[in-house]
Amino acid sequence: MENNDILIRLRYAQEIKNKEMVEIFKLGGVDVTVPEVIKILTKSDEYDDESDDQIKCNNSMLDSFLNGFIIYKRGKQEPKPGQPDTPEPSINKSANVNNLLLKKVKIALALTTEDMLDIFENAGITVTKGELGALLRKEGHKNYKECGDKFARNFLKGLAIKYRG
Repeated sequence: MENNDILIRLRYAQEIKNKEMVEIFKLGGVDVTVPEVIKILTKSDEYDDESDDQIKCNNSMLDSFLNGFIIYKRGKQEPKPGQPDTPEPSINKSANVNNLLLKKVKIALALTTEDMLDIFENAGITVTKGELGALLRKEGHKNYKECGDKFARNFLKGLAIKYRG
């Protein structure tokens, strides 16, 4: 699933306005304007990949948005002694964006495991606690499972059902 599509679906599920999107990006450390947000949220046509009407959202931009989303929903967290002021980027080249999406949205919305299972069930798929735990684990853990596009799409669909009715 493309990063732009993730932003479009998350924005829809949470009913985030364009000005709020700008603020969230700013909280995550990326300066964008409302017209740029509109270009990011423009759906790309399958046939017209070189469109000037869309800005591609790269992994670091999505990571910054998700970090900003956490701050927007929960407030700025004071760094613990010995911790750096700015978090290191969580998306590296091999990291799965979908796993990161699940983790950071879970943190931002203060969702419990039960809440997440209900969200998946609302979307029409059954996920066990063990499967969910594997999706939320750190990459490199022996029980880590990569989150596929189907899970991410259904999670965002379930969020929309939960928050929009």
